[in-house]
Amino acid sequence: MGLAERRATKEFESNRLGSLKEKIFKDSGFEFEIEVNWSTLEVDGYSHLYDECWPKVYFHPLAKAFKEMCSEDFARDIIKESLKKVVIQNYSDNHRSDKFAEFKNGVLTLNHSPVTNVEQIDDRASNIQKVVEKEL
Repeated sequence: MGLAERRATKEFESNRLGSLKEKIFKDSGFEFEIEVNWSTLEVDGYSHLYDECWPKVYFHPLAKAFKEMCSEDFARDIIKESLKKVVIQNYSDNHRSDKFAEFKNGVLTLNHSPVTNVEQIDDRASNIQKVVEKEL
């Protein structure tokens, strides 16, 4: 990746990540570790889209899914007890919302192309909810 991509990533991490995490934690009712593999999200020539796309691809679906799943105290307590961390990455350049999330051994992994099918927020949120609830 070039300097433009690294600069945009650093800008996002410094100026956007905190508020996105706050929203997720507010919607879930508890805090947990969110690990972002930044270098896997960087796509050459797309740094101008990071600020728009990354929230829609990863963070908004996560907040939406947790808001739905944790709306009851009982469910929130079970999820809080089971979830160790969330990992955000793009290792396979996946673009399908039905293959977006995996939940194993307490780790929720979100793996998706950071610039493809950006508007499928609801579909990705549904996939998160499906895989988490299946494993609880």
